[in-house]
Amino acid sequence: MKTFDQTDDSVVVVIGSGAGGGVLANELAQAGVNVVCLEAGRRLTFGDIVNDEKIMDERLTWHDRRFGEGILNPYFPAWMCKTVGGTTMHWTGTAVRLQAHEFAPKTHYALADTNAIDWPLTRADLDPYYDLAERKMGVSGTNGLPPLPMNNNMKVLAAGARALGYKRVTSTGVAINSATYDGRPQCQQIGFCKSGCVIGAKWSTLYTEVPKAEETSRFELRPSSMALKIEVDKANNASAVVYADAEGRIHRQRARAVCVAGNAIETPRILLNSASALHPDGLANGAGQVGRNYLKHVVIGALGFMPGDVHFYRGAQQGGHIADEQRHDEARGFAGGYQIESAAFSPLAVARIAFAGAWGEDLAAALKDYNRIAATFITGEDPAQSGNGVRLHPDEKDEYGLPVPIVRYEDHANAEPMRAHAERQARAIFEAVGAARVVPFRVNMATHNLGTCRMSADPRDGVCDSFGRAHEVGNLFISDGSAFSSSGSSNPTLTIVALAIRQAAHIRELMAKGDL
Repeated sequence: MKTFDQTDDSVVVVIGSGAGGGVLANELAQAGVNVVCLEAGRRLTFGDIVNDEKIMDERLTWHDRRFGEGILNPYFPAWMCKTVGGTTMHWTGTAVRLQAHEFAPKTHYALADTNAIDWPLTRADLDPYYDLAERKMGVSGTNGLPPLPMNNNMKVLAAGARALGYKRVTSTGVAINSATYDGRPQCQQIGFCKSGCVIGAKWSTLYTEVPKAEETSRFELRPSSMALKIEVDKANNASAVVYADAEGRIHRQRARAVCVAGNAIETPRILLNSASALHPDGLANGAGQVGRNYLKHVVIGALGFMPGDVHFYRGAQQGGHIADEQRHDEARGFAGGYQIESAAFSPLAVARIAFAGAWGEDLAAALKDYNRIAATFITGEDPAQSGNGVRLHPDEKDEYGLPVPIVRYEDHANAEPMRAHAERQARAIFEAVGAARVVPFRVNMATHNLGTCRMSADPRDGVCDSFGRAHEVGNLFISDGSAFSSSGSSNPTLTIVALAIRQAAHIRELMAKGDL
């Protein structure tokens, strides 16, 4: 196993090993670039992955202290993972491209009270990298792979959607092997995707990008290494990353460049905690944009109680989606669109999110028809607001003496008409196939954390350029969903991977020209 000295300033330090960091690190290592990857969590093996939601929540989820404001409670579900592989261990595999109009919300949406900007790149710019990402991840319905077989839940949704006239109903666009691919087995429809895949059919950097990077002898993974701050030298270059190991000992790794991929809560926190004489308000924060514009998707769900058993928990937890409502059509009463996905929830999750507050006989009555449930989970575009964001707590500190994050989020006025429309459509889908009862639910979870170090054409509007290179520090890169200029309506992982591949190519070009 390759190791690098902490004084070796030839290495690119990548913070995080998930969809952004893990892919970026492997792409660089494959190209002959020396990489040290700092991952706050530990490295699991297949033997550590079990089909048990509660056990795997403890093994995967980022449970470090944070505070919530606005409509978020202090420990709102943020779906962040603290483990090698990051949130690719927890995700459910939906891997679809953003719509072309979603790259230009300022141009297309007539919304007041937003801090919206257009991305400094277009869908056409990213399409070649989407192609590479789909090939890397084994996305169903691409590169000769068949669609993922529809489970019962998706069959119910598909039948209802088609009865309403929907056309874009599919089980393609899922990074779960629909056939043996890349040395990994075909999906066996086990149904515990969010707990980590026990056979590796679901794409995760834990068993794809990380081991491939290690084979190059250009890569060192340091698990249980919590990045604390990034140092800059007198020339305004990111020169080192200070981190703590599993025993709490503090280390300092020199760097040629630093790429931050810690998720959209921890990435801005690291930058804000890296304030210095050159960057008194936080690293790369001269425009005051670090931590602002937090996006998490507008989220609703619905349960349809069908006449017969569905067993919606069997098979891939998100085995398909309906894309018709992702269009931008202001005649519906809102800007942007939303994606309708199949979804499976454990009895515990059903009780907590759809029947919150139910107890005793009421809860038992709600769950007695669990086998007859079909379910959907809906994600809608979330307009950027400068008041939504991540900042440092003035008093509360973590175990290393650094301020913990406060995450503030309030709905935009666009959210309520979107939710109302989505609820009506979800109800219509289930009723079209005979549902006796439909139970919509709303949750203030952070399904996808995005936007807090966004890319922008104008340095005054964001933190980095279209390649994720910080406007103010030439060898600092944002390499995760923090760089998103808007949320779009789709799950973000495929876009994060595509951006990471593109960023790696750009870093290599800069190195070849002597600019890095």
